Amino acid sequence: MITKEDKNKARLKRHLRVRKKIQGTAERPRLNVFRSSKHIYAQLIDDVTGVTIVSVSTLDKDLSATIGNGGSVEAASKVGQLIAERAKEKGYAVVVFDRGGYLYHGRIQALANAAREAGLEF
Repeated sequence: MITKEDKNKARLKRHLRVRKKIQGTAERPRLNVFRSSKHIYAQLIDDVTGVTIVSVSTLDKDLSATIGNGGSVEAASKVGQLIAERAKEKGYAVVVFDRGGYLYHGRIQALANAAREAGLEF
């Protein structure tokens, strides 16, 4: 029987394998995504200096009032739209997408598509 711990170990292995190949820079930061059962989080990270530039989640005060369930596809697309808006305010238009070892499907895909529609390129 496959347990939740086994699935998370496999995801972390995939995530580390991808992280060997991609890196965020000051010109092109990494858009990192983490999802839990109740919420979704997105960050723009400059890996050279180790700094988080912008972060958004379903727990933000801007979103939590308008979102009922933070673990839905609609919530993920709102997070994607807001991360793109905040990134453009800081002057970033091009990013590297890091799906965090998750399948590019469902909430991850909704976040990525919303960020693209709002103006981020990746």
